[in-house]
Amino acid sequence: MRVFVTGATGFVGSATVQELLSAGHQVLGLARSEAAAQALRAAGATAHPGSLDDLDSLRRGAAAADGVIHLAFIHDFSAYAAAGEADQRAIAAMGSALAGSDRPLIATTGLAGFAPGRPAVETDTPAYSLRQSEPATLALAAQGVRAAVVRLAASVHDQGDYGFVPTLINLARQKGEAAYIGDGLNRWPAVHRRDAARLYRLALEHGTAGARYHGVAEEGIALRDLAAIIGQHLGVPVVSKSPEEAPEHFGWMARFAGLDLAASSALTQQQLGWQPSHPTLLDDLAQGHYFRH
Repeated sequence: MRVFVTGATGFVGSATVQELLSAGHQVLGLARSEAAAQALRAAGATAHPGSLDDLDSLRRGAAAADGVIHLAFIHDFSAYAAAGEADQRAIAAMGSALAGSDRPLIATTGLAGFAPGRPAVETDTPAYSLRQSEPATLALAAQGVRAAVVRLAASVHDQGDYGFVPTLINLARQKGEAAYIGDGLNRWPAVHRRDAARLYRLALEHGTAGARYHGVAEEGIALRDLAAIIGQHLGVPVVSKSPEEAPEHFGWMARFAGLDLAASSALTQQQLGWQPSHPTLLDDLAQGHYFRH
């Protein structure tokens, strides 16, 4: 299968490209710079010049492929609504190129707003959403696209991670204390990026139109426990912040640090035969690479 991958040189995308190539697929990767194009060619993929804002390039990439995995997102948390709107336009553009073909389009969403207080399951729909990628993608099923979403864990971990956990570690270094909000019992799910990459491949190959899959290996790790591990490694105190104090410590991340995002992937594992097998987040933290400058 020839697969068009956006975000192909990113943290999750680069692992997904390798997973696809290892399984015998061809990869056409979106490249917004010559450096990205060179990285794709070095990996054994073909580079497709363009960006999320270049809708014509997205339509051409999707039209030239047997399926699409959409991993790119503009991670500007100071303009999150605008980034979400750009994502919806990108999904619509690629979907228009696939309409009526029953070719797969696998897009990425998150787990916020589904089931506070209990692990979210794949059949849950959100009471609210920080990102409208999910409804934008699933609406394509009515247009003859085998559209599905992967709800990715808040922490996708491995060496090279630059997401939420490294942000917590950097904040602890800067502030001289590792913090959580309130009682710190809100939970974040986690998945190793190589397990996530395999899930994207399986969803592409075997997913069904309108499906929701959970990229979750660990249902939920309490933020208080993460803070304790960070504090131990950095030798700084572990403290609770009230919701009013949180913005001063966490900055833009305050809106996420108090969310309860626990989720199950039992149905995903059953439907796709996906079995996470790589190290857990706590194992990754124990190895120490997260704490090297």
